[in-house]
Amino acid sequence: MLASAAAATAITKPSLSCSGLRFSSDINSIPPSTPVAAAAGFRSSCSAARSFRVRSAATKPAKSPAEEDWKTKRELLLQKRVRSVDVKEALRLQKENNFVILDVRPEAEFKEAHPPGAINVQIYRLIKEWTAWDIARRAAFAFFGIFSGTEENPEFIQSVESKLDKDAKIIVACSTGGTMKPSQNLPEGQQSRSLIAAYLLVLNGYKNVYHLEGGLYTWFKEGLPAAAAAAAEEE
Repeated sequence: MLASAAAATAITKPSLSCSGLRFSSDINSIPPSTPVAAAAGFRSSCSAARSFRVRSAATKPAKSPAEEDWKTKRELLLQKRVRSVDVKEALRLQKENNFVILDVRPEAEFKEAHPPGAINVQIYRLIKEWTAWDIARRAAFAFFGIFSGTEENPEFIQSVESKLDKDAKIIVACSTGGTMKPSQNLPEGQQSRSLIAAYLLVLNGYKNVYHLEGGLYTWFKEGLPAAAAAAAEEE
């Protein structure tokens, strides 16, 4: 019994020295009942280690606006009167009313084919960092056979603002489009990358935001104008 108690104490108490910090056990072996101060970090009484805090790099970051639940996004889109247009209406608006098609697909998909004159700002990008959290996400994607995992592009709004002012007339497009229209199977419609992007745009003060229903898959399927990689480099 005494030996077991001593072992438990050794796990929950970090070992200190004025020259630094070392843990007596792997952090993953610490039981859930361990006090937060012992598991996550502490303040050393040594002046050199004062205010030093140990934190797990695998902690999930705080939720971003793009991660808000779909019901909340949809309510704001409807409140701000974001319209959905089909591909032929989008082409007409682009030609006759100076609308800009904002293609939020990954850059590689944009280069493969896109509507002429479209601007590309990807809303999701390949995972870039190598923190414990990012490694865990890569592993989760790989478990499902996806070896090019993506993450939200933190520079999305900044990049859009560098290309389009807040009064620009924008049609946001992605591959599938999604929908805000309710149906029997989808009473609140269906979320998509373009609808998430439209939500972020109106949240950041853009006033004339439309959404491409049916997505660019339908655009290309119906044989509407398309530019490929070689042409894109000349635009």
